[in-house]
Formats: sequence, structure tokens, C-alpha cells
Amino acid sequence: MFFRYERNEVKKTVTRIINARIYRTDDACFVPGTLAFAEGRIVDSARAADVTIDAHGAYLAPGLVDVHTHGRAGTDFINADDAALRRMALSYLESGVTTLMPTLASAPYVRMQEATGRIAAAIGHTDGARFAGIHFEGRYLNPQKRGAHAPDLLASLCADELNGLADRMTGKGQMHITAAFELDADGSFAERARALGITLGIGHTMATYDQARLAEQRGVTAYTHLFNAMPPLHHREGGAVCAALTGDAFCEMICDGFHIAPEVVRLTYACKGEKLVLITDSMEATGCADGEYAIAGMPVTVTNGRAYTSDGAIAGSTLNLLDGVRNLAAFAGIPFEKALYCATASPAKEVGIYDMAGSLHVGKRADFLLLDRDYGLREVWLAGEKKSGK
Repeated sequence: MFFRYERNEVKKTVTRIINARIYRTDDACFVPGTLAFAEGRIVDSARAADVTIDAHGAYLAPGLVDVHTHGRAGTDFINADDAALRRMALSYLESGVTTLMPTLASAPYVRMQEATGRIAAAIGHTDGARFAGIHFEGRYLNPQKRGAHAPDLLASLCADELNGLADRMTGKGQMHITAAFELDADGSFAERARALGITLGIGHTMATYDQARLAEQRGVTAYTHLFNAMPPLHHREGGAVCAALTGDAFCEMICDGFHIAPEVVRLTYACKGEKLVLITDSMEATGCADGEYAIAGMPVTVTNGRAYTSDGAIAGSTLNLLDGVRNLAAFAGIPFEKALYCATASPAKEVGIYDMAGSLHVGKRADFLLLDRDYGLREVWLAGEKKSGK
């Protein structure tokens, strides 16, 4: 048998995974099927295969996407050098996260620039989960809702600082920023951010309902860890929470059963559906033992997996995102596959990286998970290569 190729064309090895239940993002369900990939990207499953792998009925899901995570494996992104970034990327991958937005909490501007440069340099150069860009959660927060951010590290909204951060990214990844946009009186901060291609989230905020709606009109498309670090919903003043629940913006949520009561999770999903974005807001203690740690310039004590500052403020989480998916399914009373959408497609859409992550569509990177029948993590694949599992 002879094969004919066009000039300079190299035959691509096609791998097919058969006998799997493939996640179909368009209607958030698993269906019997086949996944094919070549050169690290998903291809038409009808293509002839060079290698065939039997999944033996496993669930095949997109790799998880965490767009709000400060660290794990003993290191915070603000302090991480190249070796630590590589170690962290592997730890994320082992937990089922294949794409993430390293998140920088409040810090002096020079330190934020330095950390941005280190993370940008690591993009595309780790063996673990992919860094898709950076989420800046600080320094531009409302002091009244600073949470675990040290007060002396907060700063007024400064549009010019955005240029310095963007210069350090050098076009290597997406940028997303959380700010208290009620403090952006003339809208110049939001305008500059949008001009730089930065997606916007409102959080650590005292915004009224009207101020939150104005922020959306100026380009805000997400609410950062809804309910946390913002005034609670009140029947005479809806505030940012009411704006979030009744509008079209994405709403991040830490679904560990601790930050948000299960019944409030159920309410939020009923209001937001696929616009609910599961995040971890994880800090450096994730994957580590209880003990003394730090976040955003504040010492933190982790006891029974829960992190607090010395004044009792919640300081991020030690949640693994796949556990958050299971929790959402249980708390909201929805199928696992509906909850899975909120940790794959929804976060990718929130920060503008859905073209590269969040689904198993043809042309996207072959980043996926094999789950057992109880949705336990069996294998992790990145760019068509098996990275962990039996």
C-alpha cells in the first residue's frame, strides 16, 4: 500500500480513545463516543487512528480551569521563582487542573511587576498545568472589604500602573483584574484596562446596586468570589450581590462548604446556572499539612484545612477544584456534569481563554481527564500525553 503526501507534509500520528463517555460541553452531558488527537490537539474523531486506547467506560472530561488561585504546594505566586513555578504547575496538574490563571494578591507595585515577569517567562515552559495569564486580585480594593489583604498594601486605582503590568506580560497571556470599581469614579481605570485587553471583575467591594451596574456598563463581566468580601444581600439595599444574581455577569464562587453555606450555593446556581464559575481561591497551604503560612502580606494559620488571619478573617482556601465540582453537584442538587461546566467552560469564558481551554472541541489542546464511575480522578492528559494516573 502506498501513501501520497503533499510536499513538506509530515504524517501526524492520530491517537483515538474509544469506549469512553465523552463530555459534550454544548449541553453539559457525557455521551458514549471517541476522542481523537494528533500533535497535542483534538481532531475529528472520524479520522483513522494510528494508536487506539480503550477507556473501558471511563468518563472523559475537559481539564479543569482555575482562574482564581494564589498558590499551592507550599508557595504563593507572588514569591515563586522559576523552580517553584514548575513545582506548582505539576501539583495543579496532579489535582486535575490543566489550565490556570496564577493569582497575585495585594503587594507593593514593584513586587507585582517582578512576579508578573517571572510568571510570564514561565508561560509555555512548565511540564505541568498551563499558565494562561495572570489574575491580579489587588492592590485596588476597598479597605472596608480588604479581607485577608494587609491594609498597608492597598492602593488607589491607578490606570498608569496597568501599563507597567501589561509590559511585563509582553503579550504572553491573558490578564484579568479584580478591583473595587466603585472607587473608579470617572471610569478611567476600567477604560484603560479594557484598552489593554484586560478582563474585569469587581470584588472586595462596597458597591451599591447602582454602582455595580455602572461598573458592568464600563466593562466589568464578573463578580469575584461572590458573597465574600462584599456587603450581604439586604431587602432594602440589594448591593453588588443583587446586581450579580440578577444580571448577566459571571459569578465566582468558592464551593468548599465553608466560605458559602450549601443552601446559598443552591440559590446562586438557580439564579446563575452556567454563569457560575467555580474557583478555589487556594493559598500556599493547599496540598500541605496544617500550620503557619502567609497570603497578601498577612500571616495565616491553617487548622483542619481552613485558613484564617490572626484577626479571624478567612484567608483563601485549601480546596482542590475537583472537590469543588463534587460539592456544587451535592449542594445545588444537580448532576455532576452540570457542575463540571462551571469548572471548565465557565471560567475559561470569564477570562477570555475559551479558545484554548474549557471544552473538548476540535482544534483545542488535548487536555483532558479520565474519571472513574464515581467521578474520581483516574488519569490526567496534557497536550495528548498522559501525565499522571495508572
